[in-house]
Amino acid sequence: MKYPFLFLSLCAASVLHADVKLPALFSDRAVLQKSERVPVWGKAEPGESVTVTLGKAKATTTTGADGRWRVFLNLKAEGAEPRELVVQGRNRLVASDVLVGEVWLCGGQSNMDFPLSAFPIAKTEVPNSTNPQLREFRVKKATSAEPLEDVEGKWVIAGPQTSGTFSAVGYFYGKNLQKTLQTPVGLLTSCIGGTFIETWMSREALASDPGITEGANRARAERLAFDTYVADHKAWQTKFGREDRRAADAPVFAAAGIDTSDWKPVMLPGALDTAGIPEGGAIWLRKTIPVPSADVVLGKGIDLFLEGIRDYAEIYWNGRKIGTSDLTDVAHRYGIRGNLVMAGDGVLAVRIFNPAKGAEIAAKGRFQGNHYMLKGEWLAKVETALPPLKGEALSALPARPTATPYDPQNVASYLFNGMISPVIPYGMRGAIWYQGEGNWNRGYQYRTEFPALIKDWRAKWGQGDFPFYYCQVANFQARPKKPGNDWQAELREAQSMALSLPNTGQAILIDIGEEWNIHPANKMEVGDRLARIALAKTYGRDLVYSGPVYSAMVVEADKIRLRFTHTHGGLVAKPVSSEPNAAPLVRNSPGGELEGFAICGEDRKWEWADARIDGDTVVVRSAQVPKPVAVRYAWSNNPLCNLYNGGGLPAGPFRTDDFPMISEKNKY
Repeated sequence: MKYPFLFLSLCAASVLHADVKLPALFSDRAVLQKSERVPVWGKAEPGESVTVTLGKAKATTTTGADGRWRVFLNLKAEGAEPRELVVQGRNRLVASDVLVGEVWLCGGQSNMDFPLSAFPIAKTEVPNSTNPQLREFRVKKATSAEPLEDVEGKWVIAGPQTSGTFSAVGYFYGKNLQKTLQTPVGLLTSCIGGTFIETWMSREALASDPGITEGANRARAERLAFDTYVADHKAWQTKFGREDRRAADAPVFAAAGIDTSDWKPVMLPGALDTAGIPEGGAIWLRKTIPVPSADVVLGKGIDLFLEGIRDYAEIYWNGRKIGTSDLTDVAHRYGIRGNLVMAGDGVLAVRIFNPAKGAEIAAKGRFQGNHYMLKGEWLAKVETALPPLKGEALSALPARPTATPYDPQNVASYLFNGMISPVIPYGMRGAIWYQGEGNWNRGYQYRTEFPALIKDWRAKWGQGDFPFYYCQVANFQARPKKPGNDWQAELREAQSMALSLPNTGQAILIDIGEEWNIHPANKMEVGDRLARIALAKTYGRDLVYSGPVYSAMVVEADKIRLRFTHTHGGLVAKPVSSEPNAAPLVRNSPGGELEGFAICGEDRKWEWADARIDGDTVVVRSAQVPKPVAVRYAWSNNPLCNLYNGGGLPAGPFRTDDFPMISEKNKY
């Protein structure tokens, strides 16, 4: 009886081996770029003939010795109605409801990644979002030391049940394009929050500048060494029975309102054995957090930074799990969504599992929330205790590397390998990008890295200088009391410098940020400003897509006159007002009509300046600077500024000087 079964199994394995296979991108509900040369690729048996058709477009090829194949379809004349993408080899694959239209890659970090459902506008937008011609493919997070061949994800059609999962920026960008162009729009979204630009760059891009290469190579080496340690540590846990074995469900320890009379006080950050906690096992920590009133955080969410955790962790807010981490994680950043944050007392609970010894929250890194510190007295309780290490188990315990690496998602090229390389060369019109907060104090290095990323992506896609439109990071943190140097101002300048590359555009967001929320809620405006750039520069629509751009200056005795381009409709001093729930507004330049201008003399001491519009110029002066040499505008993390053009778009930060930057020595 066994032999027929074996024969059938071998036959089945042979057929499966010969099957034509497609990447996840080429699946039901996909959007393909309307173009003369659209790549479709996959795998099959070496030497197998493969034919691909969509509507009237058809192409045939033969797989190579490695089983890979690629064809190019001419979809320039295809209409917008749904079609089937058919791939025929020894087997037949069919992707249904495939559209031909405009495809855009949406890349970056959290401000691109945050879904529409995370913002208040979702309440009115999502129920009315039905649009079968707007679709998104969300690339699942994947990090890798080497380029992967495929990604996980699926195409999703916009609608009340799905639009909340779309990138908020991507959604409004795509909605605007689809409505204006009356053509299908596909969003290929590949982004992860809290990431550096270096992780989105290929090794070739990183190698283009020796100033980047050294740090990138070190980061990869430290990560690989740590990954080896993690693998050895997990094998050690299995061998010596030090695995995690739960004694009770999480609500017993994490829920609000439980009896904590038998919990022990412990000061954190610090070692837990000071409270008589066993050195190994599962330990619960909890702290009651007095959440500030609604005018501070209600509806905005909370960012938690618990960087001192060294082992396995689970994080709970009022009994609800909000995040996990294991040995491979270093940053330990967790987000509590705004809909989970209520005014009053909240309970933060942390379950730490230490399979070895020395359970602690180390006194290094950040241990805080975005509105309050977490340092101080917590309560602790043991869930399960492991016996003290001794003998062979102690001697065989792997030694933790002395160098603490970046989390995998921030190791140079790891996200490029996992989330960008596998989607190349999917046909697309261009890319939109929102990233930079992760590089907040490395603006000088960003000057080199950002253009290198753009040029490298374009080279690898092989579509020429495809459009690359991006967001300048929004204003954030406290208003400055005095003008001077600021980290984010230097980063924004580096972003603006990428406009020297062809076919680029920048959406200025210096007026839509929130003082203590790095994820401003007005994502509709972000998407609309990006869409303006694309509609004007890529699709030829006649509309204003840029605010005033500084072009030249002239010193006139005790004042400086500034000239601008993109003054469509003339320069405008927009009325200034305080952000909702923010401190009362204090003007820096009560004698002028424009805010945000600073001026200095040869001593390089900056003073707030009185600035007024004079035609298409701005005249800047200060009684404290009788012989001015330079001007800066909106040059701070969160400037008060109000220069716009008649098209309603803001001027971006700029400076007329070339003084040394405070970020010049900071490297990845």
